[in-house]
Amino acid sequence: MQEDAFQRGEPLMSILERLDSGQIRSRDLVETALRRIEDPDGQGPVAYCQVYRERAAWAARQCDQLRAKGESLALTGIPLSVKDLFDLIGEVTLAGSVVLKDQEPAASFAPAVERLLSHQAILMGRTNMTEFAYSGLGLNPHYGTPLSPWRRHERRIAGGSTSGGAVSVAEGMAVAALGTDTGGSVRIPAAFCGLAGFKSTSRRIPREGVFPLSRTLDSIGVIAPTVQCCRYLDRVLSLAWPQEQDKPRGRWFEDAEERQITPGRGASMLKDLRVGVPQSYVLDDLDPEIEHAFGRALDQLGHAGVRVDEVPIEMLMEIPEHYEQGGLLAIEAYALHRRLLDQQREKYDPRVAVRMEGGRGRLASEYLDLLDKRRDFIRAFEACCREYDLLAWPTVALLPPRLDKLQDDDEAYFSTNVRVLRNTAVTNFLDRPSLSIPLKGRRDAPIGFMVSAPSMQDRRLLDLGCALEPILRK
Repeated sequence: MQEDAFQRGEPLMSILERLDSGQIRSRDLVETALRRIEDPDGQGPVAYCQVYRERAAWAARQCDQLRAKGESLALTGIPLSVKDLFDLIGEVTLAGSVVLKDQEPAASFAPAVERLLSHQAILMGRTNMTEFAYSGLGLNPHYGTPLSPWRRHERRIAGGSTSGGAVSVAEGMAVAALGTDTGGSVRIPAAFCGLAGFKSTSRRIPREGVFPLSRTLDSIGVIAPTVQCCRYLDRVLSLAWPQEQDKPRGRWFEDAEERQITPGRGASMLKDLRVGVPQSYVLDDLDPEIEHAFGRALDQLGHAGVRVDEVPIEMLMEIPEHYEQGGLLAIEAYALHRRLLDQQREKYDPRVAVRMEGGRGRLASEYLDLLDKRRDFIRAFEACCREYDLLAWPTVALLPPRLDKLQDDDEAYFSTNVRVLRNTAVTNFLDRPSLSIPLKGRRDAPIGFMVSAPSMQDRRLLDLGCALEPILRK
């Protein structure tokens, strides 16, 4: 039996260091990922809807040659997965559906994918997802439903909509995953699979070439083993590092801080840090395991010198009003799908179609009013919270539910979906960058500790998240 080149959940930083030192090759990484994808007892066939076996193997050989010549870049030879929403040149972007099979192939790569490729990342394949990204549960009647690694024998869901992406990372079939987040689609599966998940400010990373769900709420994000990994990938996606042609080869890491926040720097960043914890809405109806782990995490931050304040932000109770009849999301989704729904509704996941149809017959004046109300709400909210560096609450209010409780029960499906999305959707509505940091509950239950910062403070959020991570993982 061949030895694994990297462990499941091994941080990107560790893999890069071993590549740089010559302990492993890109070829070894790809071969390990492919073995796991093709394991008949694994999740590969349901996590991936398309695997680039030959292409990835060829790319790995090229990357090894570049590294041998001292021409490596930020992601040279790192195997990544891509959610089935992103355009890849020459392929039809299916978005987890069967409805789009007759559409034209993409003429170019989505800019987010192009940025990863420009730094010599290797794409292992497209990952499965909720159809059209319209659910936080990750069920897909066309391609199957990926499962959380936690208590696999109980068949618990991985969360959605970036379900396959999270499982690809948790099972070591990729080092990290590119995804999207409209109401929690990166952070929910990250939390349910014991990983870190980062959602950017909506306008910060270009969304061209990504099949949309909501032009207002969509954002791009990543799932990876640690916050440090997310920070590193974000440097590429946000162009914090120059493109390949603008940077001298072989000179990427003159300073260790380019790669990660060191413990000493992390400790200094926590000095005078203020974290606000809203006491309404996002702390309601928590599973006991979630409540216990979140309370323990707050205590750990307090002992580390972080100022943690309970904040009675009552206006959060108004959030559900903005999602009545599906809110902006249903209107924008229906506007995009109305013709396909009229022509091919029977091919849609019925649970997705019925949510989209919540936007049918809505007036333009309603839509414009919703946009105005959201803008005013964001302004008032940020004024209310301006004294806090970060806000924190649990990523999801419950542990990963069992698939059999949701598959054939529409009432359970829709009520669970609302509860799963509740906490994460808040930051999409507010257009705040948001980060889910993994905690371990009792019985090793996967739990997410979510922090958010004001819009466009993504870099600072990730830096602070790196400083918080070692404290929260104790």
